[in-house]
Amino acid sequence: QAKYLAQIILVGAQVVGRAFMRALRQEFAASRAAADARGRSERPQSAAASRIIGISLQEAQQILNVSNLNAEEIQKNYDHLFKVNDKSVGGSFYLQSKVVRAKERLDEELRIRAKDEKEKGWKAET
Repeated sequence: QAKYLAQIILVGAQVVGRAFMRALRQEFAASRAAADARGRSERPQSAAASRIIGISLQEAQQILNVSNLNAEEIQKNYDHLFKVNDKSVGGSFYLQSKVVRAKERLDEELRIRAKDEKEKGWKAET
């Protein structure tokens, strides 16, 4: 009986192990596909900014709760979130740093878009 019990446990562990490895492979593939899609949807300069700052444009917009890139709305939400996450009022330094990174990323995107618009204006004149 002990032999059969050991075999059942062994077979069960093998089945669970295989299922776990299969799920892990699928998760890696889905993660890679999402990263590739995100990279394709962003312009090269924007994708580079995401890599440098360490936060994607979409994540930055979610953190600061902005749907479009409006400098006034970004600044207003940044000021509020930075203030409420201040450690002196019981906030979280980690969350405050995420707010700062999100603001940096959105500011960089605004700069990139302004530069693109300026270049388009020059090309239209020539």
